[in-house]
Amino acid sequence: MTLTQSIARVALGTGLLLLIPLTAKLTMAEMAWSPGDFVAAGIMLFGAGLTFALIARMGDNTLYRLGAGLGVVAGLLLVWANGAVGLVGSEDNPANVLYVAVLAVALIGAFVARFRPLGMSNAMFAASLTYVVVTAIALFVWKPTGAAAEPQVALVNVLVANGIFAAFWAVAGLLFRRASTIGSHSGRQLV
Repeated sequence: MTLTQSIARVALGTGLLLLIPLTAKLTMAEMAWSPGDFVAAGIMLFGAGLTFALIARMGDNTLYRLGAGLGVVAGLLLVWANGAVGLVGSEDNPANVLYVAVLAVALIGAFVARFRPLGMSNAMFAASLTYVVVTAIALFVWKPTGAAAEPQVALVNVLVANGIFAAFWAVAGLLFRRASTIGSHSGRQLV
């Protein structure tokens, strides 16, 4: 499949996915998305889809593509959840800004590894570890008890949700590690 075809498929998929919240907005009074919300969702979905299409072209086996898909989904969910409800406390909690470091580690690691499977594996494991460290720092900054606490957010919920997100990055790392053992050739070009 050519790059142009991949971009067209991503654009079509983004449009179809946006029909879900549009239908909800038209049929449910509680759906409070503004036009800006649709634009932001479209940019995130199209960006994630395009990122996957470009990275998936770099490997020649299914495990590499699964690792790329899971890594992209982990990044998309990180951005979406952090913007929508926040990963520690509410979306207004300044500690949530720290999670940008996870994306930076994953992206910089992928470029340094030149998208080779073993290097991608290391980048995903580093992103998972960064996620755990950022969560610990954020929880240290955000006090879950006392007068300034956000009582609607239980500490256990924060730990479980962040543990699941960290696991996404780790599983992506395992998939890339496995892809490297079966001989993925990553000498392909992005374009």
